[in-house]
Amino acid sequence: MAEIEKRIETHRVRCLSKLKMFLLAITCAFVSKTLSGSYMNSMITQIERQFNLPTSLVGFINGSFEIGNLLLIIFVSYFGTKLHRPILIGVGCVVMGLGCFLQSLPHFLMDRYEYESTVSVSGNLSSNSFLCMENGTQIFRPTEDPSECMKEVKSLMWVYVLVGNIIRGIGETPIMPLGISYIEDFSKSENSPLYIGFVETGAIIGPLIGLLLASFCANVYVDTGSVNTDDLTITPTDTRWVGAWWFGFLICAGVNVLTAIPFFFLPKTLPKEGLKNDADIIKNDKEKQSKEVKKEKDGITKDFLPFMKSLLCNPIYMLFILISIVQFNAFVNMFTFMPKYLEQQYGKSASDAIFLIGIYNLPPVCIGYIAGGLIMKKFKITVKQAAHIGCWLSLTEYLLHFLCFLMICDNSSVAGITITYKGTQQDLYVENTTLADCNRDCNCPTKTWDPVCGDNGVSYMSACLAGCETSVGTGINMVFQNCSCIQTSGNSSAVLGLCDKGHDCSMMLQYFLISSAIGSFIYSLSAIPGYMVLLRCIKPEEKSLGVGLHTFCTRVFAGIPAPIYFGALVDSTCLHWGILKCGESGACRIYDSTNFRYIYLGLPAALRGTSYIPAFLILIILKKRLLPGENASSGTVLIETKVTGKENECKDMHKNSKILNDDELKTKL
Repeated sequence: MAEIEKRIETHRVRCLSKLKMFLLAITCAFVSKTLSGSYMNSMITQIERQFNLPTSLVGFINGSFEIGNLLLIIFVSYFGTKLHRPILIGVGCVVMGLGCFLQSLPHFLMDRYEYESTVSVSGNLSSNSFLCMENGTQIFRPTEDPSECMKEVKSLMWVYVLVGNIIRGIGETPIMPLGISYIEDFSKSENSPLYIGFVETGAIIGPLIGLLLASFCANVYVDTGSVNTDDLTITPTDTRWVGAWWFGFLICAGVNVLTAIPFFFLPKTLPKEGLKNDADIIKNDKEKQSKEVKKEKDGITKDFLPFMKSLLCNPIYMLFILISIVQFNAFVNMFTFMPKYLEQQYGKSASDAIFLIGIYNLPPVCIGYIAGGLIMKKFKITVKQAAHIGCWLSLTEYLLHFLCFLMICDNSSVAGITITYKGTQQDLYVENTTLADCNRDCNCPTKTWDPVCGDNGVSYMSACLAGCETSVGTGINMVFQNCSCIQTSGNSSAVLGLCDKGHDCSMMLQYFLISSAIGSFIYSLSAIPGYMVLLRCIKPEEKSLGVGLHTFCTRVFAGIPAPIYFGALVDSTCLHWGILKCGESGACRIYDSTNFRYIYLGLPAALRGTSYIPAFLILIILKKRLLPGENASSGTVLIETKVTGKENECKDMHKNSKILNDDELKTKL
């Protein structure tokens, strides 16, 4: 007898430790996959400048991850439960590592990055050939020969980033649906929300690390080690600056491969957590064996269509998918373009913007996920209660979002683009206003973006267009003097770079970040209850497929199209496009921050507002009927199989998963 008890205890401890090992491994997998994803999202501005792409195309490259994901998500979610789930997750992590490595390849295959400038990085700076030369011939960096121009125009190195992102999406496919279903299958129902909360916390730690890594890489020049950075005439705040985007992808590749190792040593199945005696363990083993025999007898595809039909006919599930699609359209756009928004609206560098996002937004989200899971576990929240918590917390955060419309900064004052040379406002989309009486005889290029800041607080597209005649110093420390367009009582001088937006704008940025942090906490607090509604509104055997179909729909209708159409809208606010050495258009250098703000804040607000219509419909449906797992204390009960006089009828009703309230039960009996 003692030997049997010892064996049971050993068996229980071993299974418990394996479940905890899987929980740790899947949390690390979520860290690695979200590390890679957040790093990619943070580097799209650097990739845009490196390859001189419009924002809409960069949005397509970023959304290509979803393309790779949706290629396999439905089949992996369904067939993955029939196979060895931990091994499939491990293989996915290795594939993600391969995709990240492929994304870094263009840096090693391309020539060094060259930014547009009227000041040659390697030329003789003392010649002052880049300044205003009245009645003379302006000399600029020589244009490459025609063959070099053709090579530049037709360069498709960005395709490596595109393909690598697709492969990364393919590798990420099994991690979420198979990992979540594995936890749901082998953990106690009351522990499941807490475990998923820990996993989702890993999904926040990953982006935090990714954003910090991206902030570091964005502050390091892309060709550091190959060029003398002392000769550079740009800083990280300049829109021509490109950080070392490739370095972070190499780190992400290594992390993903290392994360895969534990999964190859985990079992295919585990006993249900919480089995207390030998009879329970034996019964659980027999049930698993009978299920395996049934799968082999019926084949793994026989119940695929019935499962799909059941999910599509589930009103709560379909409404939840609709909500997710609309909300994901809003959040994908806001998260993807938040660094660019902070750059253009508040004048921050890409490195600073990414760092601030990581510091202000992700810790509150992490705390919210853990708190949401603990609340679900401690108070044994029902599906109906979870739906109300998720809906009303989300609505509260949505209303707070409108405060961000008050935290604004004016457009940068750039002569010839946002203001006239006399300092008055002008129509932002008027062409050919870069020349004025003060620089008309300087023979300046009118499209080259090499901004300088005058001591009058106004920026100019170049030192030449500012009418500057002399300069002192070299590299980033150059000072331009005797500038005819700068109307001041002093020396009329200018320095490289756009003018700072001032203290008031910095305060607005602080208010925006604080508001964003509060909103992130409130919304993440509602995430776990909302996710429980998704998991508990479908049958246990349909859970993996249901999660996969949900992910598939959000990828197809939100993850892929959202960055593309949002990027196109952002492009429409561009005030000046960069020019390549052969005259082709490059990346945008400055945006109309007012219209950018309306698009960045207004479009997600409109989308999210419509999502509360199906949310309220879910609350109405749940008020009338509850789902499997609710108990009699909530006013409903599941029909039991042992009811005197009506046993057979109740058994049939139980098989059909019909849920009746107390009055209906009394009528039946």
